[in-house]
Amino acid sequence: MASNMIRPIGPDQIVGFSQQELRDHLLIEKVLVPGETRTFATHYDRIVAVGAVPTDAPLKLEAVPEIRSEFFLEHREIGFVNVGAQGTIVADGVEYDMAPEAVLYLGRGTRDVTFYSADGGTPAKYYGFSAPAHTAFPNTLAGPDEGTIRELGDQTTANTRRLRQVIHENGIRSCQIVMGVTRLQAGSMWNTMPAHTHERRTEFYLYFDVPANERVVHLMGEPEETRHMMVASEQLVMSPSWSIHSGVGTQAYAFVWAMAGENQSFDDMDHVQISEMV
Repeated sequence: MASNMIRPIGPDQIVGFSQQELRDHLLIEKVLVPGETRTFATHYDRIVAVGAVPTDAPLKLEAVPEIRSEFFLEHREIGFVNVGAQGTIVADGVEYDMAPEAVLYLGRGTRDVTFYSADGGTPAKYYGFSAPAHTAFPNTLAGPDEGTIRELGDQTTANTRRLRQVIHENGIRSCQIVMGVTRLQAGSMWNTMPAHTHERRTEFYLYFDVPANERVVHLMGEPEETRHMMVASEQLVMSPSWSIHSGVGTQAYAFVWAMAGENQSFDDMDHVQISEMV
């Protein structure tokens, strides 16, 4: 039987890729679709991405064949960020108030997960990032202003940004997941520069609040063989551990970053100066 699993690619493969081939392998264009729960299972550190947009009826998180589990979180954990309007997630009968940019961690063994919007006409939009889990940590909610806040960058280099670490080794506990939200200040466009890689972890970027006719130029690839993709709002970039991930927009925007892999040290990265990039 054919698998729907997104299979990993290596740096040698992308050298001859067209732009469409690059997008087909490393970009998920429709994560958040009104009235649907969408699930994207990958072989990148066994990460599964989820998008749920409840409109006129609630939606549920269901197990998918690729993970071979009775229920989705039987052997997994997941972090959710609401990138839409007000909503609620109910997990095993407990209600979690999901304000815009609230982050919810659900641990291994959580059986029933249901998504709601306060107003189906202006729905909540739940983006989830899931990884395998070896033990259970408590389900925990962080409001939109909670977490470890790091004010980074400088206006002279157009990268003043507010980085919010929520699920990490010194915050909400998890087995593997490191997750947070970065929002650029008005007048800033670069999300990180110098760029970096971290061979020990895969990272996914979900860009959001990108104006309708604007784009983020997302840089990826090996430092000596860079590539780019034009990314719109609510599109998801899968960044393998060997790839840089950096980007510049035409206006300020926000993105959810999430990682899983060898360790949970946020600063375990290998910086690459722009003068070293080709």
